[in-house]
Formats: sequence, C-alpha cells, structure tokens
Amino acid sequence: MAISIPNQYPVCLDSEQRQRLEDAARNGRAPAKRITHARVLLLSDRNRAEGPLTRNQIAEALGIHVNTVDRIRKRFVLEGEQPALDRKPRAEPPVAPISDGRAEAMLIAICCSAAPEGRTHWTMQLLAGEMMKRRIVTQVSAETIRRALKKRTTTVA
Repeated sequence: MAISIPNQYPVCLDSEQRQRLEDAARNGRAPAKRITHARVLLLSDRNRAEGPLTRNQIAEALGIHVNTVDRIRKRFVLEGEQPALDRKPRAEPPVAPISDGRAEAMLIAICCSAAPEGRTHWTMQLLAGEMMKRRIVTQVSAETIRRALKKRTTTVA
C-alpha cells in the first residue's frame, strides 16, 4: 500500500452536511459509488467524534485505492459536496458518430434507388461499399449502416 502523506485537502463537515452524507450512506437506494464517496467524506471529517482516519485506513476500510480517497477529498474541498458525491459527467460520447444527418440522408436515397445489377435488393455490405465508393464516408461498417437504417425505419400497424 502507498505511504501515507499529509492530508492536503482537510474535510470539515458541518452538522447539516454530515446528516445529508449519513442519509446518503445509509439509505441503500443511492448508487454504490455515491454511497462509497459519502462514506469517504464521513470518515475524513475533522469534526468526527473519533477523529479523522488516515487515507490508508479509509482505503482499507472501504476497499478502495488511496488515490480515490485523495480525489474525493480534493473534489469536496475545491468543488463542493455534490461534485464530490456524483460521478464526473462525460463531456462528449466515447466514440464520435461516423455518420451525420447528410450521410444518413444519402444512405436513405441509396436504399430507395434500384439495387445493383445482378442483385434483387441492397445488403448492408453493398450499402457500406456504395457509401465509400461515392465518397460519402471514408470508412463505414455494415453494422453502422444497419443501426442508421434501424433508427429511420417506421412500422405501420
């Protein structure tokens, strides 16, 4: 385990904050990460009756890494209670979409056109090849084509 260093971000909770964190840690209905973060802050509190625990003691008690304890404390001191409890929101999707509205419109137009010679209908692979051949996209898979078409398909009851 890492060597304990002095606490650069001391957590001092008032009675109202302590009550909210205890409620979050004990109700059992909050996400597990939120409960763990609340418990870290409660154990780090300088106003705690038994005194604050070290980062190593907290990490061992909760089964998390000492760096996680440090990050939670830092976010609490610098940003406040809610950011320390909640997960950091993702700024953008993990993978940028390959096709945009223009490319999807072109895909629909290709689907509505006649199938290639020697074929009775378009396949996902043929559509992907045609999109690249027409330079609408530089690279696309049949699965991406399938998902784009599935989004646009409507059923009539």
